Amino acid sequence: MALKKIRGKDFVESRSFKDLGIGFVRNANTKDVAIVKNDNAIKQAVKNLILTVPGEKPFQPDIGSRISELLFEPLDPFTSISIKEEVINTITQYEPRVRIIAVNVKANFEKNSFDVELRYQIVGLPPVETIEFVLQRPE
Repeated sequence: MALKKIRGKDFVESRSFKDLGIGFVRNANTKDVAIVKNDNAIKQAVKNLILTVPGEKPFQPDIGSRISELLFEPLDPFTSISIKEEVINTITQYEPRVRIIAVNVKANFEKNSFDVELRYQIVGLPPVETIEFVLQRPE
């Protein structure tokens, strides 16, 4: 079996992505703010986008999702569907670096929260990434 050399238009090369670490932790070597790269940067951006309330981000009042409003709705399958649709709409509209594969939202009645699993693919890269997080009302 021979290997075909890939070049030109047959080869899709993804850009590298960098972002500041959410905790603003200091890098021990450079004494600067630590950065997150590539898939971790995109995971952080997607999660922040979902948890941002519209109007919270200065000079970009439309960016964000209304998930915080949905957390005060009844804990039922209808709210789970609404949260799923809001996640899909928000990411599709504001994050062009990813393509959504699946979104699963389950109501957790014991913890009064919603468990969210988001599977997506970074544009230009074959592996499927997964983010799991819990949405809960602020106390």
